[in-house]
Amino acid sequence: PAESPAEPNVPEAEPVEEATSAPPAEELLADESPPSGAAAQFSTDFSKHSVSYGDILSGGPPKDGIPAIDAPSYVSIDDADEWISDVEPIIAVEVDGEARAYPLQILTWHEIVNDVLNEKPLSVSFCPLCNTAIAFEREFDGQILDFGTTGRLRYSNLIMYDRQTETWWQQATGDGIAGEYTGEQLTFYPAAMISWADYKSQYPDGDVLSKDTGFNRNYGQNPYAGYDDINQRPFLFDGEYNDKLPPMARVLTIELNGETVAYPYQTLEEAGVINDKVGGEEITVFWTEGTASALDEGLIELGRDVGSAVAYSSQGHTFFAKDGFIFDEATGGSWSIFGEAVEGELAGESLSPVVAVNHFWFSWAAFKPETRVYQP
Repeated sequence: PAESPAEPNVPEAEPVEEATSAPPAEELLADESPPSGAAAQFSTDFSKHSVSYGDILSGGPPKDGIPAIDAPSYVSIDDADEWISDVEPIIAVEVDGEARAYPLQILTWHEIVNDVLNEKPLSVSFCPLCNTAIAFEREFDGQILDFGTTGRLRYSNLIMYDRQTETWWQQATGDGIAGEYTGEQLTFYPAAMISWADYKSQYPDGDVLSKDTGFNRNYGQNPYAGYDDINQRPFLFDGEYNDKLPPMARVLTIELNGETVAYPYQTLEEAGVINDKVGGEEITVFWTEGTASALDEGLIELGRDVGSAVAYSSQGHTFFAKDGFIFDEATGGSWSIFGEAVEGELAGESLSPVVAVNHFWFSWAAFKPETRVYQP
């Protein structure tokens, strides 16, 4: 499908080799010619960049060929329940008690939504080729940025641009890689990829991104059918990664205080809960079943169950899973995937979310080869 969700068949790429570290985002490189066609489409200062332009590939569509949603509208839980199945994956974002769901059946076709939630400007993004659902704060350097798609990829990952300066930004890392803000980094905002059923049970008063986007797309269909098969090779990937995990292994990554850790979904499914320390901070990762892959079958609702994982600050607690439920060791009370104690003497207590991002291993490992892979 390249970066364009127009072709359903994904060819197999060649195997790739052991990783070498990419240059730091703040390290400017020598001047070189920008990617083919970019100078005619963008007013970006391409003389300032932190990555080699040779690592940037065309995904097929031109600038904004995959259109971001700039004027989102919303519907209620009841209205959305008519066209979203319980197992479908959505991106859930909450700002000071106000929640919104961004269905992947829409984001797969648009990749970026420029939005405001409870007065906080956010961009919610999804790169299908890397399975990365990431929210960024749009308030940056005294202005509100609006993001679009460049039509280019690096390590198979979406490269965004802001319309104010036309700086190019790497979606997976939030780094400015070409243009005025090269070396800067966007601020991540917690966003969880969970099932529609879990979202509507937790946020009955929340709203949902409407599929009335102004564009004619086959929402609900997956143009990348079969892409996340564990034996699939990454597409449009011209990079290197280590082989600690299969390239298409799903991982949840956490980066704190200079340390990065990847939690394989297979390990999370087996454990149910992981208690760990990242960058000196104690965290916990909850996993639950019931979320379909958006990149498996031709219809998203038919995708196999891959579950969902959400990370929190442990706040002094240690957790364990039993029979599909999550409990804290101190009191034996049960907790939900949303980090809330639902039964026991701690009922009503909530954990603080930690920014954690879903990835396919090949992409994240190319950007962060130093990542520690969690092992029980």
